Amino acid sequence: MPLEDELGEALRSAGAAFTPDPQALAAAGERRGRRLVARRRAAVAGGSVLALALVGTAGAWTGGLIGGDGRGEVAAAPTLPGRGPLRPPADGPQERAGTGAVTAAQMSEILKSLLPAGQFTQSESRGTDGQGPMATGLFDDGKGQARIGILLTRIDPAGAMAKQMTTCPDRKNVAFDSCKEEKLPDGSRLLLIQTYDYDDSRKSVKDWRATLATPQGYLLDATEHNAPQSKQARPTRAEPPLAMDRMKALVLSDKWRPALEDLPPAPSESGSAAKGPEEDAEMFLATLLRGYEIPVADRGGDGGYGYVVLDDGKGRSLVELRVQRVKDGTGFPADATAQPDGVRAKVTQGPAGENAPGVVRWSVDTLRPNGMRITASAFNAPKQTGPASRTEPALTMEQVKEVALNRHWKDVDER
Repeated sequence: MPLEDELGEALRSAGAAFTPDPQALAAAGERRGRRLVARRRAAVAGGSVLALALVGTAGAWTGGLIGGDGRGEVAAAPTLPGRGPLRPPADGPQERAGTGAVTAAQMSEILKSLLPAGQFTQSESRGTDGQGPMATGLFDDGKGQARIGILLTRIDPAGAMAKQMTTCPDRKNVAFDSCKEEKLPDGSRLLLIQTYDYDDSRKSVKDWRATLATPQGYLLDATEHNAPQSKQARPTRAEPPLAMDRMKALVLSDKWRPALEDLPPAPSESGSAAKGPEEDAEMFLATLLRGYEIPVADRGGDGGYGYVVLDDGKGRSLVELRVQRVKDGTGFPADATAQPDGVRAKVTQGPAGENAPGVVRWSVDTLRPNGMRITASAFNAPKQTGPASRTEPALTMEQVKEVALNRHWKDVDER
């Protein structure tokens, strides 16, 4: 999910004008909450501390802030937090560096000191003089190597990201074994979630995460796997090394305070631009599909990601809409067809992916002259990963095109 461009876009962070670093956690951004599948949000989350992409919402988790997994097209669902390396958000203010009072070496030492007995090797870290201080490495307590890491950042404590990064994602977008939200006595919000790198039946590498957002605007995102690296790696142990109470203790430790206090406060999210059309994906999709007179079994989404599950009595069918602003056409299909009005469009009909046997996806991916990317997709299943409930999606290909190329988007261009 290249875009998702997430929290996830988350933590999915989700998403995707990001270049993931397979070994280290990428810097977090201002809004993990939005895209991020859900990721992400995610997922995604292409994104979150270790993925800083949006945690808590479809956009956040499936698109990832917190770490989207990079599968699919730019229009893929936000990735849930922590699906792989963390990445920065595609939009919004970038994280600002501190004075360097806490060095990269000190970040690694702090992380190591908070782990139980075992070997901590191949550590990589970044101090407060860089964008997003973090530490990651391989931990082995004698039961198999596992990657573990943490990323620190500052956010607007009253903004949407603080809530989204600490809210359980929708199960329709993110597969997880357990998810718990806590409101701590000091007003901090905590999210503890046990999920996987991929939302498929393989249940491959496990991804457990603890995310803490404090009233002071501190965001700590820790993640661990039961393998030396995320994605496509072979699990080396049945479970990640730290139980969730240890993960909670990891993000609550006062040892991180010097690094957090060295980071400048994040700008207020209320000062950002007014909501644009990318904030209304669910409402627009539900309103448009109402005209097709197909019963709606479910709907949801967040910001630029919206979905509706249609049920015409022949099997449930998922319809998704992703709307996002992109700075240029990088990553958009080179073989897209140019329309007379300058819109580029790519139509795809085929299997949804190797991890979703029997599921087909009909998709129209568009890029408008004003930099708005709109992607509409319909599936022959109630979820991207299946199982398939019918032969074809409930919408025809022409109806999918109508969603992505609707007159509504042209009106937005002219505003």
